[in-house]
Amino acid sequence: MLASSAAALRPSLSLAGEAAVLAPAPAVDQSTTPSGLQTAVLAGGCFWGVQAVFQHVKGVEQVLAGYSGGDGATAQYEEVSTGETGHAESVEVKFDATKISYGQILQIYFSVAHDPTELNRQGPDEGTQYHSAIFYADEAQHRIAEAYIAQLNGAGTFGARIVTGVDPLKGFYPAEGYHQDFPIHHPHYPYIVINDAPKLVNLKRLFPDVYREQPATVNATSSPL
Repeated sequence: MLASSAAALRPSLSLAGEAAVLAPAPAVDQSTTPSGLQTAVLAGGCFWGVQAVFQHVKGVEQVLAGYSGGDGATAQYEEVSTGETGHAESVEVKFDATKISYGQILQIYFSVAHDPTELNRQGPDEGTQYHSAIFYADEAQHRIAEAYIAQLNGAGTFGARIVTGVDPLKGFYPAEGYHQDFPIHHPHYPYIVINDAPKLVNLKRLFPDVYREQPATVNATSSPL
């Protein structure tokens, strides 16, 4: 499927990028610093913008757009877009835990990557494939995610209850090549300008110490619009 066909499924431009809320640092984080690259899998609406956010975070080595929550047999854009596969558009974040912790990844996720109070939607996109979810890889990630959500809800950080699911990671399936690095390849595409570019502005404003100008690209081949 061409990128133009994929983009046609995101036609609404009525809402700008989500307003940023600076979430406090997590009270519970990694007790030790793991060696080697670690992986976080997160869902927060359209994977274009979430991928773009984490590509600009220091300590992140690679971010892939993809699908998680359903079976591998249905991990294709056309099927996921029906909202009937159990998948959410997700990102797989590979990060160096000696430079940024899992808790800090979640702090950015809740603060600027998406609105965790929206159920089965983000901005102009509606459907279960856009639901908010943290897919934990081990019990340490599970503990950190649950504790952080409880912390944020207890503090009333967002003015509404967080609806983000915390689910075991059963699999992550990379999206088609034309979805990878989409905002980098198409920075002037209206959806990106309105919904995703503001997230990068908020990231740089709220997290200047971890923001980096040069993104960690996937270097996937993308079909032109």
